Amino acid sequence: MKLAMIGSGYVGLCTGIGFAAKGHDVTCVDTDAPKVSMINRGEVPFYEKGLQENLRKFLRKKTFRAKVGMRDVPAVDAVFVCVGTPADKKGRIDLSYVAAAAQETGNYLASIPSYCVVVVKSTVVPGTTESVVVPALEKHSGKKIGQFGVCSSPEFLKEGKALDDFMHPNYVVIGESDKKSGNVLKKLYAGFRAPVIRTNIRTAEMIKYAANAFLATKISFINEIGNMCRQRGIDAYTVADAIGNDKRIGRLFLDAGCGFGGSCFTKDLSALISSADAYDPRLLEEVLQLNIRQRKRIVDMLKGKMQLKNKRIAVLGLSFKPDTDDIRDAAAVDVIQYLRDEGAQVVAYDPKAMENTRKVHPDITYADSAREALAGADACLILTEWDEFKKLGEKDFASMKNRIIVEGRRVLSGVAGSEGICW
Repeated sequence: MKLAMIGSGYVGLCTGIGFAAKGHDVTCVDTDAPKVSMINRGEVPFYEKGLQENLRKFLRKKTFRAKVGMRDVPAVDAVFVCVGTPADKKGRIDLSYVAAAAQETGNYLASIPSYCVVVVKSTVVPGTTESVVVPALEKHSGKKIGQFGVCSSPEFLKEGKALDDFMHPNYVVIGESDKKSGNVLKKLYAGFRAPVIRTNIRTAEMIKYAANAFLATKISFINEIGNMCRQRGIDAYTVADAIGNDKRIGRLFLDAGCGFGGSCFTKDLSALISSADAYDPRLLEEVLQLNIRQRKRIVDMLKGKMQLKNKRIAVLGLSFKPDTDDIRDAAAVDVIQYLRDEGAQVVAYDPKAMENTRKVHPDITYADSAREALAGADACLILTEWDEFKKLGEKDFASMKNRIIVEGRRVLSGVAGSEGICW
């Protein structure tokens, strides 16, 4: 099939390259001309394992390209809306990018005679596609729904493993306005070995939020258990390993630590809570609050061991998870601010995320390696479980001024003096 992706961010680019890998012809569309040029040169504007190699592969095959705007895009079978849905200051979803994409897609539909399905892949609260996207499509295309198709097909990509997740999904969701539009997506997804859930659009939108809310809740749950385990001298990871054998629970997302981050969990939970109207989703509210407390907790642990003013604190790990340079809602961003508020001198290191962190914290010191960050440090906090940090040993920590090591992620093995936030 011929496909267009509106948005060349994480979802749009990963989805587009994934479909190209499945043999489809893909055009990625963006309003940012320099970014479009960058992509057409074979350069990815963010770090994601394996993405750049595949981008260059399909650029050479001429089955993938990027364009500025939809105007010069030939008729396609489906247009995927993959733009961002950030949260405003009150945690509500910002639909300005979705509305703009719907308007542009409507104008595009007016210019082509063939049937085309508009697929909302952006994460939007239930009811958005029907109340925002469809009216804009009809207004700017001069057509009525049915003359074009509309579907919701949320993404379930994990940063650092996006292409693998795309190629081997746990399940595929098709929220359809009618059978005709859903059948187009069913054909598109025919090559995937995964259950396909066909439902209405509003239910599909909720499935995405329910998935993220549950995973965030699972993380906050094990952190709460971990906090109690630490008070009692119990290894929270042994507890997690045990209960993870229960098929009703599962082991994934049961690693106790300094909380969740990234572009989705906090944003989506906040959006879901703010859209609840008269209902008060107290469990979800507490999931968010516990996550905030967990970040403060690791700094409080350090304060219980030493005065932080004018002390050199090494922070290892800045991205919210390994194998990405994404620092959106990363624990490190908040922890560094807490440390600075206490008067500490922060020296940070991350294999991929230092350039992004400099935009938020330009006034701290950045090291070229973990060993350089540790040299002369009064304490060390480990906030991301990069494989590189798992190889650190006694010799690497020997250069610290004081041997105080607190792990926000369980990384080290056999290093004397280290302790974890939950173990």
